[in-house]
Amino acid sequence: MKLIVGLGNPGRKYQQTRHNVGFEVIDLLSRRYDLGRAKKKFKGKLNEAAIGGQNVLLLKPETFMNLSGSSVQLVRDFFQISNDDLLVVCDDFNLPLGQLRFRRGGSAGGQKGLSDILRLAGANDISRLRIGIGNPPAGWDVADYVLSQFRSDETQLISQAISKAVNGVADWVENDIGYCMNRYNSRTEDKE
Repeated sequence: MKLIVGLGNPGRKYQQTRHNVGFEVIDLLSRRYDLGRAKKKFKGKLNEAAIGGQNVLLLKPETFMNLSGSSVQLVRDFFQISNDDLLVVCDDFNLPLGQLRFRRGGSAGGQKGLSDILRLAGANDISRLRIGIGNPPAGWDVADYVLSQFRSDETQLISQAISKAVNGVADWVENDIGYCMNRYNSRTEDKE
């Protein structure tokens, strides 16, 4: 069994903000695989899918971004999921808007939800898919920027990136992180 975690903040106030692209990937996966309503469990919303013949759990922690690790840890422990079978999908303001980047491990790179997951897991070897949300404009506070909505001229590009991220997640389930790194780690407009 594999676990895919999309990071974001719960509540209407945070819908369609830059920080919630991980939630949007999980929502699109749920629609694509016609999963219906997720169950509220393990401090989050949890759904189960069959992707590429494998059982996959889809989790949206509802603990707010900076405390995402507690929800992830509960699911990991209950279902005995190894780090190799865990993928975290999150935003990254250090990447250009719409760029995808799969990584096998490493630091959280300033992403506080991912940092909390890594801290509670006691390991940095958790795979992640980062979705570029662009850099904050000059004079903007990072926290305000990540909680802002995409401008109208950005929505098409981020929608395409989320769709490609869903394809990437399915490829991660069916193949591995190395395959996804080779296929998706370039600018969104460079690869189909």
